This record gives sequence, structure tokens and C-alpha cells, in this order.
Amino acid sequence: MPLPALVLDWYRTCARDLPWRRPGTTPWGVLVSEFMLQQTPVARVDPVWTDWMARWPVPSALAAASRADVLRAWGKLGYPRRALRLHEAAAVIAVEHGDVVPSDVAALEALPGVGSYTARAVAAFGFGRRCPVVDTNVRRVVARAVHGRGDAGPARTTADLTDVEALLPPDDSSAAVVSAGLMELGAVVCTARAPRCVACPVRSVCAWQAAGRPEYAGPRKPVQGFAGTDRQVRGKLLDVLRDAPGPVERAALDAAWSDAAQRDRCLHSLLVDGLAEQHDDGRFALPA
Repeated sequence: MPLPALVLDWYRTCARDLPWRRPGTTPWGVLVSEFMLQQTPVARVDPVWTDWMARWPVPSALAAASRADVLRAWGKLGYPRRALRLHEAAAVIAVEHGDVVPSDVAALEALPGVGSYTARAVAAFGFGRRCPVVDTNVRRVVARAVHGRGDAGPARTTADLTDVEALLPPDDSSAAVVSAGLMELGAVVCTARAPRCVACPVRSVCAWQAAGRPEYAGPRKPVQGFAGTDRQVRGKLLDVLRDAPGPVERAALDAAWSDAAQRDRCLHSLLVDGLAEQHDDGRFALPA
């Protein structure tokens, strides 16, 4: 059986039960999930997505919310600029697309915060279109199963899309499931550090297995730490603003991080990014 058929059968019986995959999920729900899942584990996204969709089930509902409410609802998902870009995208969808998420990849890419990957993911998973979707997990599966390499190495956008395109069945519905299946396979079976080859549904046709699972010796993307970074400091400052019932004095933010120079730099970046604002009286708050 060819690789796409194996992935299709496996995904239909073994895919994780994630809320944004359930019947009845709208393309808007898929778009929200894709924003939240960027560099964020599924387990952290699940409860936030569920609450978010109950509160803002359509783009116009989110567009009508204040930025402060949006940032509070985003919670600790990280990279909070995503929340503001999603808020902006919701406003564009509400006004320019009749409150309906567009299905065309080019129209999706024109939305604030939506890049090529997200646009293709929404087209495939939200609308069931035949559209290659390539993330780190998919690239690793293709590198191993198709090319016999231990990992994918640096991204090659055109070549990666061509590789995945070649694996998709010709019909939309099957292709969309295979796209989801390749991603799922890389996330839960064909993982980077501890692949579960014994449980892999494509083991019989995997070129990496056939080659004896050679070690990957090419360049690797450096792993970025978190402790002590500006990301951590920005998060701590936002925690103070989110948890406060109103504007806070500078002293409350000063207490969140001891390095004054780094704290000031991060506070300034939050103001520039529109994630915080300073009132005329000198106090700070989430944006109105």
C-alpha cells in the first residue's frame, strides 16, 4: 500500500481527539486554532481555544471585543502579538468578507497575521481543500519516509511544498485528511528525538527504515532557551497587567523583574507593540 493510503487509514482511526478537529468546527475555529498553535503545545491551547470559541464564535464577536479583553483571554499562551493580529484579522473578515473566513489561499494570506502556512492550513483543515501544508513535523516525516534522511535540515519552501504536493491524493477530501495525517504522524509517532518506529503505520514503505535509520549529520536549528530572555520578562510584565483590575503603578512592574535595564527595554517593547499603554498619570495598563 502506498504511503498516502497508509497515512489516510491510520489517521482516520488513530488521530487525537482535538476540539478543533471535531465535526461542526467552523473555518473560523480552525483559523483561531492555527494562530494559537504557533510554537505552543496542544495541551496549553485546548482549554484556551474552547473558552475563546464559546466567547467569540464568529469573527465579528472578537472584532467587537477590546484589546485588553483579548489579551486577558489569551492568557499564558505566549507570543501575545498573535492575539492582536488575530483581533485585527477578525475585524477584516467581519467587514470585508461578510463575517465569513475566506477559503482562497491568497485571500487568507492577505489577512493580518496570516502567512503561507496558516493560509494553507485553514484551506485544508477548515475547508477540506487539496492544499499542501508543511510544518516541521511534516518536513521530518517526508525527509525520513520519502528521502531516507534522519531529519529535514533547513527549510526549502518550494521543494518542501512540491514533496508534499506529490503525496496528496487527487480528490480534495482525501488530500485534506492526508495533510492532517502527515502532521499528526510527525507530532506523535515520527518525533524528532524518540521516533516510535515500531508503531509507525508507514514503516513498511519508509526509506529511512530501509536504509537502517542513518543519523542525521546536517545543520540543525539552534534550540532557543527561555529563562532570562526578553520573552520571559515581557511575559512577567504582561502577567502584572492582566492580573490587575485597572492601571498599575510603575512600582508594580519594577517588582516583576530585578534587572532594571532589561525590564525597561521589555516594557518599552510592549508599548511599541501595542500590548500595553501608559496613561497620562504615568500608570500602565493593557491597551483599551
